[in-house]
Formats: sequence, structure tokens, C-alpha cells
Amino acid sequence: MKGSIGCSQMFQTEHKFTLPMGYVDEDGLLHRTGTMRLARAADEILPLADLRVEKNPAYLLVLLLSRVIVNLGQVRQITPKTVEDLFSEDLAYLQAFFNEINGVNRRRAAHRCPKCSHEHTMDSAPLGELSATP
Repeated sequence: MKGSIGCSQMFQTEHKFTLPMGYVDEDGLLHRTGTMRLARAADEILPLADLRVEKNPAYLLVLLLSRVIVNLGQVRQITPKTVEDLFSEDLAYLQAFFNEINGVNRRRAAHRCPKCSHEHTMDSAPLGELSATP
């Protein structure tokens, strides 16, 4: 377990995963297990300034995952190219895993209008989940 809150309370900041299919590197080696860390604000914000995201908003997921995946099998430096080379099933798995470990779920929240006091519910979309990406 890594990370801490205060002096005595610890929480898990890195989580292990196993890809359904696996990443095949340039040498033909298969890598299925890895570690993903919790996302920080910068992980969500900084990729938004990338020109690749401006041209294709779905690319945000590639950049985001390349920032939070700590390792993948024997691969220690995860780049956007690494994520681009994943099978679609593995990309979908990692997106769902990201949302799960970061406590990001589609949920409805109650809100009260400050002007008329009318109560209504609103959907809150998960961070890291793009409408362009299934």
C-alpha cells in the first residue's frame, strides 16, 4: 500500500489489474498484469491542452491511461504509443478499471434550485469516460 492520510491512516493509491487479452510488445512478448495508480487532478487536466485531444477528444483516454498506468508486465515506461497498441477489449477494461478505482461512478445526485427551491436530480458522468469512447 502506498500513500497516506495524516500520520496514522493509510489508503491504497496503486491497484493491480490483469488485462483480458494482454499487451503484445515489439518483441512479441505478452504482458497481462499491471499496476494503475489513482489519478491526480493534473492527470485529467494537462492532457486537455494536447493538440491530439483537440483534434480527437477520444484521445484523452489514451493520454490519461498512459499517465496513470505504472507498469504493464515487464514494461516500466507506459507511453501513449503503448496504450494505442492495446486491443480494444483491454482499452475498455482499463477505462472501467480507472473509473472503479477512482470512485467514479455514474450516479444521480439531488439538487435544490437556490432561486425557486425546486428539487431535481442530475446525472453525474464519470471522469475519464468520454462520450466518443464506448
